[in-house]
Amino acid sequence: MSPLPTPACCGTSKAAQLLQLSVGTVQSLVDKKILDAWVTEGGHRRISLSSIHDYQAQQQKLPALERLMGERLKVMVIDDDAVTRHLLQDACLSTHSRVDCCAVDSGIQALLTLPLFKPQIIILDLLMPGVDGWEMVRQLKQKEDFAQLQIISISALSSEQLAQRGGPPEGSHFMAKPVDLGWLKGYLLGHMAPQAWL
Repeated sequence: MSPLPTPACCGTSKAAQLLQLSVGTVQSLVDKKILDAWVTEGGHRRISLSSIHDYQAQQQKLPALERLMGERLKVMVIDDDAVTRHLLQDACLSTHSRVDCCAVDSGIQALLTLPLFKPQIIILDLLMPGVDGWEMVRQLKQKEDFAQLQIISISALSSEQLAQRGGPPEGSHFMAKPVDLGWLKGYLLGHMAPQAWL
């Protein structure tokens, strides 16, 4: 008996490229059963190309106003602590289906990813090896392409320790760790709301 034909498929990274979304958002679409996916014997996730095309077609059929509302809010999380990084990314992705979140573990990785991902909001840990939060904000403020970027700086430093370092970076909103996830979700939704009136 001949084996069943394997449906046309691709990996998560290729699906993200085709849909112009982050890998995290594609994974979220799979978890919500919006995209059809399975895992191979080797442990690799495969996503059905037909479900990718169906998703693209659905997006194209949306009424004009709904398409405007469907503009994705792109958020980048920069934190060298893996637990905090994943917690913040999960919080962003669970805020709304139209929030796209990319998470990186260093300032250098962020500077390399920024021109490709083009986030509107950055959540940035201040204490990181190499390029720290203060240097990161300084570099971003010098780049015209990122003039409208909203920056949330976060840190576990006490008020006294923060003051000794000159306070939070100028031009950023500061939040103490642990981050209030309820506030963060409200902040992200607040940035999405004006799109409904375009």
